[in-house]
Amino acid sequence: MDAASEYRAQGEPDKSSHLWKYTPWRKVHPTGKIDEIPEFGEPALKLTTIDSEDTPEGVRLSREEGFTTINQQDDLLTSNFLIAASSGTSYTLEVDSGFTSENPVMLEIDVGNTPTVLHLHLELGSRSNIELVTKIVGSSDWFGFMRTGQIGSASIVNDVVINLVDSGTVLRSDSIIIGRDAQVRAGTISSGSERTKADLRFQMGERGGNLRVLGSVMSAEKMHLDHHIEIHHAAPETFSRLSWHSACGGESRTVGTGMLRVAEGSQGADAGQIFHNLLLSPKAEADSIPELEVMENEVVGCGHGTANGPIDEQQLFYLESRGYDSADAKRALIAAFLNSTLSEMGTEKLHHWLVDMLSQELEGLYEQT
Repeated sequence: MDAASEYRAQGEPDKSSHLWKYTPWRKVHPTGKIDEIPEFGEPALKLTTIDSEDTPEGVRLSREEGFTTINQQDDLLTSNFLIAASSGTSYTLEVDSGFTSENPVMLEIDVGNTPTVLHLHLELGSRSNIELVTKIVGSSDWFGFMRTGQIGSASIVNDVVINLVDSGTVLRSDSIIIGRDAQVRAGTISSGSERTKADLRFQMGERGGNLRVLGSVMSAEKMHLDHHIEIHHAAPETFSRLSWHSACGGESRTVGTGMLRVAEGSQGADAGQIFHNLLLSPKAEADSIPELEVMENEVVGCGHGTANGPIDEQQLFYLESRGYDSADAKRALIAAFLNSTLSEMGTEKLHHWLVDMLSQELEGLYEQT
């Protein structure tokens, strides 16, 4: 069957499903009528560096037709829906083997003001060294974003996705395969859209892979931001850390679910996850559900944890006693909280760029908190 038929054959997922428990599919679907696969437009894409310079040689973006491959460990409902919605059309971002970037590369996705969908496939060659920022902007009521791809062996990759969409719903699905001895930092920054449902999955099927998944999430008003992260260890001597920080204001809700799977035969695997939530108002809500599934006995360690709490009043008092007004002191503490994951997302140049961007977002967000 084609992707549309596969999608319709699955039906609506039950709320008992781990993935859809907190954000039902019907609320994410663009019309709420789950049998429908509406027609969508394509967003505008622009590939530059973060300094708005031309893309260096060795990095290419091309349009492809007929992409239908799905990793069977992915959520088939989301994958089939997005493939059908994009009519099998995708864009491939290719990085040559041995490529080294002196300047972070940025793919800007402008979703405009109409419903759009995009399938982006990453092909990052072996021994490549690149920092890639994907920035999503616009005011569309609905945007579907599917990312698939492979990171080549011995590559060093900092991959950051930033959601700055003004309103509406964002549905995001990532399925990334990590090669032997690759070192990957996968960052997510989210302060946009009224509703976000993200399903981020990483497959570590070769020895020596090293992965850090990092999140800096900001919510306000009545935003509902739900991120599900799965990391699959399916080879010996693989390493992963999931660190997710969410600051929740207004009447917003954030959800973070993490699943670390360690397959039998993955001797020497080392996996851990931690969720931290900063509650900025009495009506804000944050849910964190870290889980482990370990089928191998000989592991270095597998652990998880979560912590929720308000801003520390003693820290706030200290800053105010040093001349900060209340709003600036609060903003500084929130920025420090989010920067603990932001600081790990890239090199010094990329970090400074991300901090500047974050500061602008904080100005708007915490006027509402």
